[in-house]
Amino acid sequence: MSHLYTRTGDTGMTSLVGGQRVPKTHIRLEAYGTVDELNSHLGLLLSYLNENTYATERDTLLRVQNLLFSIGSMLATDTRERDVRPGRYITQEDVEDMEHAIDAAEEGLPGWRGFILPGGSPGAAQAHICRTVCRRAERRIHALAAEADVDPLLLAYMNRLSDYLFVLARRINKTEAVEDIIWQKRKKSEDSAW
Repeated sequence: MSHLYTRTGDTGMTSLVGGQRVPKTHIRLEAYGTVDELNSHLGLLLSYLNENTYATERDTLLRVQNLLFSIGSMLATDTRERDVRPGRYITQEDVEDMEHAIDAAEEGLPGWRGFILPGGSPGAAQAHICRTVCRRAERRIHALAAEADVDPLLLAYMNRLSDYLFVLARRINKTEAVEDIIWQKRKKSEDSAW
């Protein structure tokens, strides 16, 4: 009988693809761990989206989840030691598909009325959480790129994905007939120091 636990990580070290041992605090692990966190948040987002109402959005998000596994594999591979496995690359077509998804989700939305606060319907609020985790993943990947080879298409894809999640939050609120929450500038009072 095999066990899920291996005990090999108990000392704070783990293995990359290819077997190299690195600390669990390594920037590479921060990058792909945050991508994994994003994938989990997307799973929760999908649970809010009815299959009939959100068929297109669900298809897009499921494709994203699958690609995030590939991204995790890319990030878990030190390409100075080992090549990324075939079929695990992000392509220009993936980036363009995400741009098309942004355009489709944006269609029919009201124009800019001000900065939007996270919230509204539960699905939209979760899409905003996904957006912020995606931005953090993007920052972690950029930090990794400062010391290791990272495919620029991967960075472009993550950037587009966070844009998509912002537009998706707005699309969900519109579909659910919930108003976006517009940021209200604080009014200056006579007593205020500013």
